[in-house]
Amino acid sequence: MGLDIGDLFESRETELGQLHGQTVAIDAYNTIYQFLSSIRQRDGTPLKDSHGRVTSHLSGLLYRTTNLVEAGLKLVFVFDGVPPDFKAATIEKRVEIRNTADRQWKEALAAGSEDAFKYAQASSRLTPDMVEDAKLLLASMGIPVVQAASEGEAQAAYMAKSGDVRLVGSQDYDSLLFGAPEVVRNLTIGGRRKLPKKNVYVEVKPEVIELQQNLDRLKITREQLIDIGILVGTDYDPGIHGIGAKKALQSIHRHGSIEDVLAELGESIENLREIKDFFLNPVVTSDYSLKWKTPDESKIKELLCDEHNFSEARVAKAAERLAATADSMKQSTLDMWG
Repeated sequence: MGLDIGDLFESRETELGQLHGQTVAIDAYNTIYQFLSSIRQRDGTPLKDSHGRVTSHLSGLLYRTTNLVEAGLKLVFVFDGVPPDFKAATIEKRVEIRNTADRQWKEALAAGSEDAFKYAQASSRLTPDMVEDAKLLLASMGIPVVQAASEGEAQAAYMAKSGDVRLVGSQDYDSLLFGAPEVVRNLTIGGRRKLPKKNVYVEVKPEVIELQQNLDRLKITREQLIDIGILVGTDYDPGIHGIGAKKALQSIHRHGSIEDVLAELGESIENLREIKDFFLNPVVTSDYSLKWKTPDESKIKELLCDEHNFSEARVAKAAERLAATADSMKQSTLDMWG
């Protein structure tokens, strides 16, 4: 779901070519759910192999990631670990939303409704087997995988603050609350996006959000940005009814802290102190290694073609592109590759 505070941020549009050579920590779950949502047949059915197993995420990881690597980006995929206890309500709500969407999708299909695809997108599920296949594919592609101790965006932000990566790649804004200096959006989205409820497509380009620049412009601290996020609603709290991003900003400007805002409103937020502390001091690990390797075409083929019925010709072509990129990067950055 992510935070609904995007209207507060200014970003700069960029091109993939301008990101050449930059290391990006990708929020893996966020990206995989994008693929599961968007890579579907016209009636909303996801791509599947001959055993009925969903493969939309593997298709996205292979082909779209190859495009980014070919453009010169050094990608690292960061996977979620154990969520904090106070995320349980959000996880339960997401399960309910997906179950409802799945039912609505089937009903829309039976009725021949144009809404079928929309409901199908909202019904996307990610199973442990799918996660393991994703990790195996990325490793076979030579792309490092980092297992977060808890939230993937918190881990990615930590890696960016530590200087191990330059950017965090995600569609959500949570990593900014976790302190990521720069976030790049729209990396893994196709070149065009359909506007909701309209038969209109717009071009989508990568955009970079700089945390400190925005904090200075908004005249707030990072802790106050966290307060704004909590007032609006995060993965850990529902927020305060009737308060959006701009109203939350005005309230923080007027009162200085979420505690004083809540006191004036006569409201309370469960686990407020724990949530704030989690954003400021999240559970992360420093036990990771960023080493890009030459892609293993045989392993890619074994997973995708032998196990999941992908086209051998298309997979071979993508693997060749990856190998060519690895060879060219070896010549300029020998210390990166193993």
